[in-house]
Amino acid sequence: MSFRTLARSFPFLAFVLITVPAFAEIQPNDGARAARYSDSKRGTAVLVIQNGRTIFERYSHGAVANGRWPIFSGTKSFWGVTALCAVRDNLFRLDDPVAATITEWKTDPRKSRITIRQLLNFTDGIPGAPHLHRTSIANRNAAAIQLPLVAAPGTRFIYGPSHLQIFLELLRRKLSGRSPISYIEENVLRPLGLGSMEFKPDRRGNPLGASGFELTAREWARFGELVLGNGSYQGRRIVPANLMKEAFIGSSANPAYGLTFWLNTESPHAAEADMEKELDLPWERADWQGICISRAAPPDMIVALGSGYQRLFVIPSLHAIIVRQGQDAKFSDAEFLRLLFGRR
Repeated sequence: MSFRTLARSFPFLAFVLITVPAFAEIQPNDGARAARYSDSKRGTAVLVIQNGRTIFERYSHGAVANGRWPIFSGTKSFWGVTALCAVRDNLFRLDDPVAATITEWKTDPRKSRITIRQLLNFTDGIPGAPHLHRTSIANRNAAAIQLPLVAAPGTRFIYGPSHLQIFLELLRRKLSGRSPISYIEENVLRPLGLGSMEFKPDRRGNPLGASGFELTAREWARFGELVLGNGSYQGRRIVPANLMKEAFIGSSANPAYGLTFWLNTESPHAAEADMEKELDLPWERADWQGICISRAAPPDMIVALGSGYQRLFVIPSLHAIIVRQGQDAKFSDAEFLRLLFGRR
């Protein structure tokens, strides 16, 4: 019987079999061990910051500290924080119906029930539509809005770019003439000291919400500081703390995914899963119950995740930020974190 099945069928027994690990300061030699593992999987950068100090930093395979690297779907989390800024600015509330702004949905009995929260945690029932990544599409937002429902809102987690494209159209309409690009630059990127980004606009100028940003490990760590600060960065409050916490609440359809952030809340009493492998499955076959990213990591770990195993791990209980970047090669989050925390 697999641990995943065991954890579901006998949760108390799973609790007995696995004890919660004790965590302490991350050691530089453990950072080196984790970095060697990352290097063996075509890793290009490992950066470990704890209690505001750089514990370990290394670049390999031709990468350098000031070299930007694609974070792919790590971009999504920036738009999630942008959504929280819009809530802060009273543009909308998370549980408002999307149809109040995307009025094309008002007469649809199922689409009219979709909330903004469901757009951001990918449980709206809209197909992922990976073709929306193409820059050749004339209007991604319009194409996403027209997609049919494949599941009842709130019942299934379906990953893909469609949800954020619908959200970006909603935000565009709420901004009354201002562009979502100018809004994210003003409210998120510039406060973090981040320069111009590649937004991969379509022919209408709509940014791609699902991917596109390139960052150095240190730049991505600034975003981690914002998460670690619960919405505050270097003494500046960007998102109210109570609002920032909304991003780290999973859904019933996928407890491991909040508002554009991955979560480790089921640790240590769940089966470890390779999230990228799960995302490769058709959504109908993916099972998001009873899983975690790492049993060696605390349950409060928050992750921004990009294809090719680009990772930003933020662990509030350890006051830690960990960046891993690399080329497309098989990699295990669980093994990397086990080594980093000195687990044998």
